[in-house]
Amino acid sequence: MTAALEQHTVLPPDEIDAAGLKQLASALAETSSGRSGKARLTGPDGTQVELPEQVYAVLRDVVEAMSHGLAITVAPHNTQLTTGEAAEILNISRPTLIRLLREGEIAHEVRGRHRRVRLADVLEYQQRSRQERRTALAEESRTTAHDGTADEIDEFVRTR
Repeated sequence: MTAALEQHTVLPPDEIDAAGLKQLASALAETSSGRSGKARLTGPDGTQVELPEQVYAVLRDVVEAMSHGLAITVAPHNTQLTTGEAAEILNISRPTLIRLLREGEIAHEVRGRHRRVRLADVLEYQQRSRQERRTALAEESRTTAHDGTADEIDEFVRTR
């Protein structure tokens, strides 16, 4: 396996480099809004390579996170995941994931006795689930604001 296919973590730079990284982060953010054309990467020998939009977006996100002092872990993901890997990505238990698969919430395929889940399907479910929660919360907020129940709550409810 080559070094590019292995997981590795990059620590944020020390204080000396942090200022330059913040400047780079703001420059990348500015050029991404309203820019036309493709981004290019220039090597030490002057060779230029055009960057796909996804690669540019990842680079921008990495620089932004590191400029805030966060470490970055770069790890390749298989496009076909085991149920354990998919559950870990969703931050749920494996039995909960199995239930979601049985209910048809996430597409999967069975190879022999093993279930396999596409990474794209896991990420799509994650996004859909987040959107459903946001919508439900917004609706609940509208309902309580409209019917006045929010005004009746003037203290925390004791649970213990």
